[in-house]
Amino acid sequence: MVSAGWLLLASTMAAISAADDAATGEQIYQQQCAKCHGAAGEGVLDQYAKPLIGDRPLDDLTRLIVETMPEDNPEACVGRDAEKVAAYVYDSFYSKAAQSRRGGPRVELARLTVRQYRNAIADLVAGFGEQGRWDDQRGLNGEYFNSKHFNGDKRVLERRDAVVDFSFGEASPVPEKIDPKEFAIRWQGSLLAPDSGEYEFTIKTENGARLWLNDSQRPLIDAWVKSGSDVEYRQTIHLLGGRAYPLRLEMHKSKDGKETAASVALIWKRPRRIAEVVPDRYLSPNRFPETLVVQTPFPPDDRSFGYERGSSVSKAWDQATTYGAIEATDYLAEHLKKLSGCAPDAADREARLREFCQRLAERAFRRPLTDEQKAFFVDRHLIGAADLDAAVKRVVLLTLKSPRFLYREAASAGDAYDVAARISFGLWDSLPDAPLREAAAAGQLQTREQVAAQAERLLGDVRTRAKLAGFFQQWLKLDQMDELAKDHEVFPQFDAAVAADLRTSLDLFLDDVVWSEASDFRQLLLADYIYLNGRLAPLYGIDRPANAPFEKVSFDPAQRAGVLSHPMVLARFAYTANSSPIHRGVFVVRSLLGRQLRPPPEASAPLAPELHPDMTTRERVALQTSPAACQSCHTMINPLGFSLEKYDALGRYRTEEKGKPIDDGGFYQPLAGEKAQFHGARELATFLAASEETQAAFVGQLFHYFVKQPVRAYGLDRPEELRRSFAANAFHMRRLLVEIIVASAMK
Repeated sequence: MVSAGWLLLASTMAAISAADDAATGEQIYQQQCAKCHGAAGEGVLDQYAKPLIGDRPLDDLTRLIVETMPEDNPEACVGRDAEKVAAYVYDSFYSKAAQSRRGGPRVELARLTVRQYRNAIADLVAGFGEQGRWDDQRGLNGEYFNSKHFNGDKRVLERRDAVVDFSFGEASPVPEKIDPKEFAIRWQGSLLAPDSGEYEFTIKTENGARLWLNDSQRPLIDAWVKSGSDVEYRQTIHLLGGRAYPLRLEMHKSKDGKETAASVALIWKRPRRIAEVVPDRYLSPNRFPETLVVQTPFPPDDRSFGYERGSSVSKAWDQATTYGAIEATDYLAEHLKKLSGCAPDAADREARLREFCQRLAERAFRRPLTDEQKAFFVDRHLIGAADLDAAVKRVVLLTLKSPRFLYREAASAGDAYDVAARISFGLWDSLPDAPLREAAAAGQLQTREQVAAQAERLLGDVRTRAKLAGFFQQWLKLDQMDELAKDHEVFPQFDAAVAADLRTSLDLFLDDVVWSEASDFRQLLLADYIYLNGRLAPLYGIDRPANAPFEKVSFDPAQRAGVLSHPMVLARFAYTANSSPIHRGVFVVRSLLGRQLRPPPEASAPLAPELHPDMTTRERVALQTSPAACQSCHTMINPLGFSLEKYDALGRYRTEEKGKPIDDGGFYQPLAGEKAQFHGARELATFLAASEETQAAFVGQLFHYFVKQPVRAYGLDRPEELRRSFAANAFHMRRLLVEIIVASAMK
């Protein structure tokens, strides 16, 4: 028989248990979590200073709390309590839906980014001169002279040269027409800069040579008078991507010189690339006008959100815009006659310069001037001015330092002129061109169809191609890589030339997919071909002549799957001698799936292979990341990286390591739905291509890169609307870009 005391004790325990079970997730959070994470997940202590937001599924968040929280006593919150507090955190402030409910992002006033500033200055000036258009013609026009001088009567040959990379030795460049001991050659045309940044140009020759680039008066490199034993002459210049620059290269061999041999090569080193002969696809025989490229150094833009933002105004930035304005003013003053079309002695010079300055200010401000603005920015400086040239300088400086130029939509009226600016800055990072301005003035940017038509027009411009190429460099994390190096003892075939070829191979692949008729995003992940030349082919098991040009080579689909298995990407995410499942897994998680990862709690060097000579890379990584502190992230990272283990540090396919069959099995737990399991790159790529997470991540990243504003600021449902439109259009990437521009322009 149960005593009354036992009944009383049981009743009391049941009441305590019921009281504990009645505690809500919010109450548990406030008791056990708020002291570190803040009452609303805003972060309090140093190690938890970041807001409590993320993208883990609710099950993962629950598991993380069970295993690690509270940090000083993980066993204090388990079971039902962990489930309740996880649900509270997830629904209150952690998930994207919760973040939106708590006050979603908004379109913020932003200054011009550095890229936008330089492009805007370039187009502001270019709008007053002739325009060029990049076409399908390639190479440079070459003129060969039977003299060390460029006399017309000594010209014996004109032809198109694909590249400038000649070694004549002691022979004549044109047998029977040119004396091998004395001659001169001139190449003319234009050079397309595919990226924005610092370019290093080199002329490699034993002879005299000089190079003009974007300046017909002052050579970039002048080694016309040979002295000493130097054979390489180099200079650096900042160029804007997506623009063609006039180029002239001259070389000569003289009987008076000591050199018996003759050779010449035009070499460049693109931003974050290695030196190589300038390829023909970046050369044109057509001559483009000069471009004003502001060389003033600027502090870098904020990229903490994953894309460039003009979110901060520092003293250094303000000073740089001043120096940039002075640089642009000096250029305009030097070329004022040509740009304004007004001679210094013209009788109506004042009126014509007033008109020129008004047009300049309107283009800079992206809209017509009001009467008050015209009086303030133009008339008061020029009417009755004793020195009109000085007055024009004052107008230009005032215009370029005005917030109406330096800030995006600083005085936004939400009208057609704003729409025009959103289109041009979205696709070109620059000012509206004449057709856009005319469309705005005519009221032809009011409907979705009208805006889409203008976006499609701008899409065909080489500037948009350059910006889109820049996006893919960021998407694949190649914009953070200065060079690709490998252990020479392990990979003796790998050198700087191979590294350059791998970048070219990837560029050609991306261009092929993106600019094809289908422009199918899925093919970025599923294509079974790679572009290889004669130098790369033998490395990847293909028989081609050593001098073979780049061509599309198909592989066994089981061995290659788009960017996931492209040798450049795989080599990028690998060590110098070994593969790296962690780096490859992080790439898949962040870039392809768009998931967030916390920084590791502490730096950890990889386990040295020589300390575990019998272990495969997979076994070593599993051992290294086995501690509980690592597992919160590596349970997602490792399985994705392991699925790419059949590729070595050069991205070559293999089936064994250390004499053991390679296990390339992996899995992934989606944010919604059942766990996906796969073996190898092909099965992983098939999963990713069909995953709504992958599609949504691509849409969001493309939006942010082009618009430079958070996508949810244009509507909390905007990300999903764009993803559905993407899917409905057969994942056509260029159509998606048009949809993004329309969505951001007609906000």
